[in-house]
Amino acid sequence: MDFLDFPDRLWLWLAALSYTIAFALAIGAVLRSQAHSRTALFILVAVGFILQTTGLYQRGLINGGCPLGNKFEVIQFLVWSVTVLFLVVGPAFRLSLLGFFTSGLITVLAIVSLLVPSWDSVQRSSLFSDNPWIELHAAIGMFSYGAFALLALTSAMFILQNISLKQKHFSRLSRLLPSIVELEQINLRLLVFGTVLLSLSLGIGFYTQSMGPETIDASKFAGTSLVWLAYMIILAIRRFRLLGSSLLAAICIAVFGLALLTLGPVSRSGMDRGETEVTAP
Repeated sequence: MDFLDFPDRLWLWLAALSYTIAFALAIGAVLRSQAHSRTALFILVAVGFILQTTGLYQRGLINGGCPLGNKFEVIQFLVWSVTVLFLVVGPAFRLSLLGFFTSGLITVLAIVSLLVPSWDSVQRSSLFSDNPWIELHAAIGMFSYGAFALLALTSAMFILQNISLKQKHFSRLSRLLPSIVELEQINLRLLVFGTVLLSLSLGIGFYTQSMGPETIDASKFAGTSLVWLAYMIILAIRRFRLLGSSLLAAICIAVFGLALLTLGPVSRSGMDRGETEVTAP
């Protein structure tokens, strides 16, 4: 039997297992006040990424496009996006504890989504009605949320390191954290990258809306626009140094938490009219 014939959820469970092992490895190193093996963690996360990609690919064949047809798929796609960015950003910036935080996040999200059967509703084919613009809008929007998820993690790392420096109390965790300067640089780049991606997604969404009414769910689109506005304001605050770095990092975490409320699956509306509603960002 071809390996692609295996159930898609099996691939996703195997991916979650690989992420869990990576997180356990990182936890063990932190408890021993040691820097975990970045190579081992990177390999485990990369293996999980390959397994998850296989599972989502199978889902995509069922959906006729990006697997964003229910809450389960949306969370899995968000995990996939965060993992892609970690595999690129982690080695580039040599952020040793980024793997610890990232593996923890993707492990929790992946396992929770797999353990809630009601989130994985029956799938329909051709979610995007053969409209590549709708699919591109949804995919880029979800990928931008992956960047904002990493930004929330590095912002938390910044706050922890800043508290340690101010109190001159260095815990096991703080000793392994990167410098404040390095964290501030990666925060800015993730903020810019995520905002650019979300801007592109919204631009495609506006273009898609101009092609026909009710193509994209108006309420979800408005919510995503508010998220975009919030991150644009954060960029302006960062550019003109209107707030302290720690407060700005806390705002990045809070805004991402609110941004998660705008996430939703791609679903169809107006079945009798053949219309398509996109409720993902």
